Amino acid sequence: MRFIKLFIVILIMLLGAVFTVLNADPVEVNYYFGRREIPLSLILTIALGFGVVLGVLAGMGKVLGLKREIHKLKRRSQLVSEEVNNLRALPLKEQ
Repeated sequence: MRFIKLFIVILIMLLGAVFTVLNADPVEVNYYFGRREIPLSLILTIALGFGVVLGVLAGMGKVLGLKREIHKLKRRSQLVSEEVNNLRALPLKEQ
């Protein structure tokens, strides 16, 4: 399994290197304060990284909410378990 993971990582790195070589042409980028020539591969890599960061930030709200719910349910489960144990320890009353 470790070999497969290593192979996949090396394959991704190789694809990234080929992508960089194929897209090494400079592209003029115009922004508010000026313009600059930057390699296309760098622009695409920055855009991909920015998209990954936005995706992670978008998912963090849901993950934190679920973690909060898990903590609340664990606490509730513990209280219910304690209550069951207390009820089992009570002596039975005969009528």
